[in-house]
Amino acid sequence: MNLASFKKNYLTYILILSLVAVLLFAWLSFGRHGLADLYKMQKEKERYLFIIRDLKEKNKLLAAEIRRLRGDPKYLESVARKELGMIKENEIIYRFKSGQKAKKENDNKK
Repeated sequence: MNLASFKKNYLTYILILSLVAVLLFAWLSFGRHGLADLYKMQKEKERYLFIIRDLKEKNKLLAAEIRRLRGDPKYLESVARKELGMIKENEIIYRFKSGQKAKKENDNKK
């Protein structure tokens, strides 16, 4: 075996192995379930964890409000008045027109 044919075979093997390595790297990086998908899934996981954290915080606030509504009659009354427009017996509510509408109506009456 001479040196020239050995170098030629050696270069051929290196070229084939390099091509296989490049294809393998490309497949691992950009193929299905590759590094690019892994990166996207990690970002999606972070986003969902943030949403879960936010929902847990809202859940705590709602649970605290439920406890307060069940245990504090004054708070229940204030919420009923504010949210539902309820009034006490023999109570009168005065409603005033907003500034711009009241001004137009006063100008029309003149």
